[in-house]
This record gives sequence, structure tokens and C-alpha cells, in this order.
Amino acid sequence: MKPSPAFCRIFPFAIYIGFLVFESIFSFLKTKGFDLLGNLDENWHYPIKILLVTLAILWLWRHFTELAIPFAIKWLDLLTGIVVGVIVFVLWINLDQSWAVVGHSAGYNPTDPLSHQIDWMLVAIRIFGAAVIVPLIEELFWRSFIMRWLEQQHFLEVDPAKVGFKAFFITAVLFASEHNLILAGLLAGFAYNWLYIRTRNLWIPVVAHSVTNGLLGLWVINTHNWQFW
Repeated sequence: MKPSPAFCRIFPFAIYIGFLVFESIFSFLKTKGFDLLGNLDENWHYPIKILLVTLAILWLWRHFTELAIPFAIKWLDLLTGIVVGVIVFVLWINLDQSWAVVGHSAGYNPTDPLSHQIDWMLVAIRIFGAAVIVPLIEELFWRSFIMRWLEQQHFLEVDPAKVGFKAFFITAVLFASEHNLILAGLLAGFAYNWLYIRTRNLWIPVVAHSVTNGLLGLWVINTHNWQFW
């Protein structure tokens, strides 16, 4: 049976979020003395998560009609996406004040606790996940699905350029709620929403999101500000 359009865009994202929820639960139980994961290194949760999400994307790829023609991108739109991605990155690393943050992020530290050396395999997987996989699943879910679904239940029929302010704003707020840097997440949501509406091409916010996350990864590695990961 052919999966529904909504399922195709929800399922990879749900795997990713599900892992985040379980990791939070396991971390909480560990503080209470219940170590359910035994000796499994917590840094390897992320590679497992990215592997499963990647498999889900490959399985459903033929159903992502909005990503069917990546080469039909206008150069000006592509440049705009890259510039927006850089701007969001700059905002992201400068909006970490307490008033702009909700909760606390432990981050992702790929340093071996015994040798104190960075595990470059984990770094490569983390950057691949953040710069390639996460932009795909989040843009498919938030921009292509949620923002258009808020306009009309049959969201594939919605022209991105026709999305109204209500759907635009609600999507940005929900996207922000996914991040502890709540203000940076809100501005990023506005930026990526605007790109999709302006260009009507989902690849443009995917590229912008990828640029933001890729630059963030390189910055984190160079500065060791692991809490941003």
C-alpha cells in the first residue's frame, strides 16, 4: 500500500524526535541510578539515529515530489539561500543569552573521556547528520508539510507562495520550540519559511539550513563550544 503524503514527511522526522525523547528519558533515569543502556557509549546514539533516519529517507525518497528536480534551481535563489544560511548561523551563535534560551542543552562532545582526543569519525557523522540529513527531514516536515497543511489539508496542492501569515507564524513558532535557543530558532523559522514562500522551491531552504548547520559544526569543532551541538 502506498504511504500517504503526510506519513512520508512525518515518519523520518518522528524517528529523529523519538530518539531525542528516549535519550532524555534514559539520561534522566541514569541520574536516578537506572542505567538502561549499559556500557553503550552515549556518543554513538547519534550515529544510530542518523542511520535509521537516512534509511527512512531513502525508502520514501520517490514520494518527495517537491525534491524531484534539484537542478531546476535559479542561481539567484541559490545565492539567496546561501546568504540566509550564513546570516542565521551568525544569529545562532550570538543569541545564547539567558533571556533568549529555554532549558539547557548538554550538547554533543565527541571527545574521548579517557584519551581526551576528538573522535573524528563521530565528528564526520555529526556534521553529515546536521548538514545533510537534518535539513532534509526538517524542511520536509516543517516547511513542505506543516506550513502548507495549516493552509489546506491536501497540502501538496498548496502553492508555497500562497501560504498566509497565520501558517507562516505558527510554523516558525513550532520550529523554534524544537530548539533550546528559542529566539534563534524563531528567527531561523522565519528565514526558512520566507525562502520557501519566495522561491517556491524546497531545495532553497534545505540549502540554507544546510549552510547554517554546516558552519555551526565547523565553528563548534574549532571553538569547542559543544553546547551548541
